[in-house]
Amino acid sequence: MTESCVSGGPVVSLPTKFGVFQAQAWTDKVTGAEHLSVTSPHAAQGDPLVRLHSECLTGDVLGSYRCDCGEQLDYALGLIYTHGGTLVYLRGHEGRGIGLANKMRAYALQEAGADTVDANEQLGFPADARDYASAAGILVALGLDRIKLLSNNPLKSEELSRLGIAISEIVATEVPARSENVRYLETKRDRMRHVLNVEAPEKATSHATPNPQEGPSA
Repeated sequence: MTESCVSGGPVVSLPTKFGVFQAQAWTDKVTGAEHLSVTSPHAAQGDPLVRLHSECLTGDVLGSYRCDCGEQLDYALGLIYTHGGTLVYLRGHEGRGIGLANKMRAYALQEAGADTVDANEQLGFPADARDYASAAGILVALGLDRIKLLSNNPLKSEELSRLGIAISEIVATEVPARSENVRYLETKRDRMRHVLNVEAPEKATSHATPNPQEGPSA
């Protein structure tokens, strides 16, 4: 796998509530999709942390509790800034690749009783339609061909490995369950192989959000 499937723009400074990152936009030469990498200025101890974060407007921007995406994004950015690494924000991955309008249709089906996997399939889509070729291309272009992957989803590590990225460690990105998303998390665990310890919301709410300062093993 090479970086030839993507083209990168200029590297710019991106000040955030977590710290100042180095940001770079990337364009997929095949699909035209635009992605973003944000890289910590701190050197990693050992292999760098990498988070592939799929676009989720409702969770990332609006703070929706129907999923854990926004909270995972915040947790990952804090961890990466402190311990060194890169977050790749993948656009076009809304609703695990079905798009925003279809995600709203899937939500309607979920409100009628379907789980998140059944809802996507009832709309004629696979449970997960995401592609990680451009993500692998971005990592190669950044010189990140051996990484610690910040994820609960084994599919991501399998796909990156298939595309030539070596995964030295998988670091969990668990955040506490909420009453609004506990079924969603259970479905990811039970039907999509995500490595999650889903606690009952009444217990989880007594726990603090994981502290990025604690970090992964070296």
